[in-house]
Amino acid sequence: MNSAPRGTSAETSTTEIQGPRPLPLHLALTTLLSVNSIAALSSLRNGSLPWNPELAAKAHELTAAFAAFSPDDVTHAVEAELRQRTSSFADGIQQYWRAPRKAESPVNVIHTMGTTRLLDFGGDARKDAPPILIIPSLVNRYTVLDLGNGQSFIRMLAGQGFHPYVVDWSAPGPEEKSFDLTAYITARLEPLLAIVCEQTGNRPVGLMGYCMGGLLALALAARQPDKTATLTLLATPWDFHTDHEAQVRMLSAMMPQLDALIDLTGELSVDVLQAMFTSLDPWLTMKKFQRFADMAPDSATARAFVGLEDWLNDGVALAGPVARECLYGWYVENRPLNNRWEIDGTAISPEHIRTPTLSVIPGRDHIVPPASASALADALPVSDAMVVDAGHIGMVAGKRAKQILHDPLVVWLKKNQHTDTFRF
Repeated sequence: MNSAPRGTSAETSTTEIQGPRPLPLHLALTTLLSVNSIAALSSLRNGSLPWNPELAAKAHELTAAFAAFSPDDVTHAVEAELRQRTSSFADGIQQYWRAPRKAESPVNVIHTMGTTRLLDFGGDARKDAPPILIIPSLVNRYTVLDLGNGQSFIRMLAGQGFHPYVVDWSAPGPEEKSFDLTAYITARLEPLLAIVCEQTGNRPVGLMGYCMGGLLALALAARQPDKTATLTLLATPWDFHTDHEAQVRMLSAMMPQLDALIDLTGELSVDVLQAMFTSLDPWLTMKKFQRFADMAPDSATARAFVGLEDWLNDGVALAGPVARECLYGWYVENRPLNNRWEIDGTAISPEHIRTPTLSVIPGRDHIVPPASASALADALPVSDAMVVDAGHIGMVAGKRAKQILHDPLVVWLKKNQHTDTFRF
């Protein structure tokens, strides 16, 4: 274990911009869309195109409309539309690559363990400011919670009188390559929680986890109840089969190939993870970069887009044992829901959690379907649930984040902190 001295480090990205990742996949999907669209025209003309039954009425209208034009005119119109969409997608990517970036805000690194850092965002926080330990997903950096332009979730908490500490994951190093989830809990999060407790006078700490980080926070609360003041779960999955039946079948079929990749590299790479997320909505990246191409490059909207895309493309690889445990144990076998998930012999059962808990459930989340997160909220005995009208990322980083998440979350935290540790 390496301990880093207190101090402030300014971080600047020196890596080449790689997004949207994996770029070859997104370019291939764009090509596939063009090829399939042209190929579908002949089937449309002879009536053999297999339509989704839900689109039957619209398909009939479209076929009738096409009858007013010659086949060549329709073909030329489709080809022109495809060229425009492809060109717009390419323009959006180039505009993203050229966009100016500011250096990341300096952060106060108070401890380092392997490739994991503990960051202190308390600044000039009062000694009695309630501590909160924020745990991001293992596959993402924390920076989506610290965006500029007044969109920093973390700095909002500090401004509301809390003392935020943040876990900053990085790519697995030589030690982490052998880590499973138990190791991340017992050899990383439990020691970091102890440090935060010591820093703040041995007071209970509010735990907060985002997405996969919510599962890690839940496990930490289950193993360290005396050190936990509150538990906040942001878009945290529990029932991994909800609305993902097709993805579960695909993942089951892919496991032998994924096992081979993990055996070869010792991890599941960022590009493989991004490809798996792309499978949830294959055309999402193309559509959003087409929209970006029409934005004024110096607009606040464009800057927000660049900030989010940089975060999405700055992912973290999963250590091999963790990847197998998550993909097979969580997504294929659904172990959390079936009470079969353990950390070092401790069963992670929501019904045993007595810490005041808030589950924040994005109502338009395609990564963690609302029913998946609701399954966890329903299983927690001392729990409040809050459904927000947003997606997985927009909940914490969108224009309406203050209204739909920040304000009600702060009210809940102030209400549920121990009165002997929270004073204004």
